[in-house]
Amino acid sequence: MGLISELKLAVPWGHIAAKAWGSHQATPVLCLHGWLDNANSFDRLIPLLPKALKWNRFSLLGHSFGGAVGGMFSCIFPEMVDKLILLESLPFVLDTNEMDNLLTYKRRAIEHVLQVEASRKPEQVVSPEEMLQRLLKKNSHAGEECGKHLLQRGTTQVATGVWLNRDRRITWAEHCLDFVSRELFMHYIKNLQARVLLVKATEGYYALRREDDADKETVMFVVSSLKSVLKERFQYFEVPGNHYIHMNQPQQVARVISSFLQNKEGTPASL
Repeated sequence: MGLISELKLAVPWGHIAAKAWGSHQATPVLCLHGWLDNANSFDRLIPLLPKALKWNRFSLLGHSFGGAVGGMFSCIFPEMVDKLILLESLPFVLDTNEMDNLLTYKRRAIEHVLQVEASRKPEQVVSPEEMLQRLLKKNSHAGEECGKHLLQRGTTQVATGVWLNRDRRITWAEHCLDFVSRELFMHYIKNLQARVLLVKATEGYYALRREDDADKETVMFVVSSLKSVLKERFQYFEVPGNHYIHMNQPQQVARVISSFLQNKEGTPASL
């Protein structure tokens, strides 16, 4: 499946960059990358997916925090989404330990945005190697090869090095995420019309990066709740790999995702 075009979607604060693959006549699958990643993260997975789908509504595929955005969209606009694929992601960010801090986070987020927008501070320029090491320090699951691929799109080359093409207003996760309680989560997912596929890597985000038993219990709660509410419209798979499995080992997830997208009922074939 070849790359069709690079897209720039104009918004009041700049533009949203995107990449388009495949046929414009096929039903679209919108892929949402993880927090502070970019569209290059899907370069190795997209060619392994079906080349043409024919449904009346589009599908969403979200990796990491991109899945949380897709989950919220699918609940707010349920009539628009046929299938929701959560890759190393949950449909919402649940963290009951943070409930008491939500208003503080909201205040800091507003103050942070205002501060960044008022700042004239130039982007920091460093060598490509230093930029790569910084990325790998924060994203050890990505690996050097995938890290370079992300930075290929995520940086701009200048005479003295490179700088990041990121929106500095969202450099801290708590400034741009909406935490929800379990009660709200149960209320929200009842609005879902989409069929949902949740794919979790055995050595992924919740397995290694957050070893707290409470986080593992949260995943179990989400999975059991989705099964209870959506019944046959929900499928859950675990595959070997880490958080960046769609980049490191795309074939591990391509088969189950392809089967889910191609099946009218949204049920992947047995692996």
